[in-house]
Amino acid sequence: MLLSMTGFGRAVAEIPNKKITVEIKSLNSKQLDMSARVPAAYREKELEMRNRIAARLERGKVDVTVYVETLQAESSASLNLGLLANYKQQVEQMSQELSIPLPSDWYSVLLRFPDTMKIDGVATISEEESNALFKAVDEAVDGLMEFRRQEGLKLEEFFTKRIENITTRLGEVPQFESERVAKIRARIEEGLAKINTIDYDKSRLEQEMIFYIEKLDINEEKQRLTQHLNYFMETMAGTHGQGKKLGFISQEMGREINTLGSKSNHAEMQRLVVMMKDELEQIKEQVLNVM
Repeated sequence: MLLSMTGFGRAVAEIPNKKITVEIKSLNSKQLDMSARVPAAYREKELEMRNRIAARLERGKVDVTVYVETLQAESSASLNLGLLANYKQQVEQMSQELSIPLPSDWYSVLLRFPDTMKIDGVATISEEESNALFKAVDEAVDGLMEFRRQEGLKLEEFFTKRIENITTRLGEVPQFESERVAKIRARIEEGLAKINTIDYDKSRLEQEMIFYIEKLDINEEKQRLTQHLNYFMETMAGTHGQGKKLGFISQEMGREINTLGSKSNHAEMQRLVVMMKDELEQIKEQVLNVM
């Protein structure tokens, strides 16, 4: 089955005095590219948190955000006035250098900056709080993976339809092949008939014409394209993590379709080739989202 790299998961864990919210979002990426925003008190747990997430998500551009809401008043928490003053000074400097107005509501602006609250005392978190954090992380990952599975099912339906369309168009090609060869032969003979002053060896012409028509034979391309279409479907039905392989198969499909187009020399066959290319481009766009 397929898994999409696009997903979102959110989970909340509560302990007696705090509520911990974890949100994880993922988009497509060739490798795992993770960024995390966590409160300063949780920095010691960030590496373990990243490892837990990376082990399950494998690939994608992943954004992790952890929010902590204090449910009871804590006398150890206070505004970090020195840092707030520094932020205010920088905003004023930015206003002067960029010629933009100062904010009308300093409180809402300054309190959005990170670490504006400081907590005195021990910086470590309790085992209970640590367990709650990782519980929320695991549940958020569960939610994101379920999202990925649902999106993967949609991708399977999408790819199956596109492959069926290409197969149908390929099946329409043979009806034009005999007509195509006859038209090529007639065009060559008609051109030679207009040259009355030149005598030529008709048996040699026949040999050259056969050789030329054989070069335009597309049976191998049709056979290879059929094999690639079948392989794409087989790969899609296998284990997850086949996104890169599906990308390679779609590239090979493109080569065969392009060769069909260059050899066709027939308007209706060219039309079929264009339709197959359109279906394939849609596959290539969406295959980037596959794990």
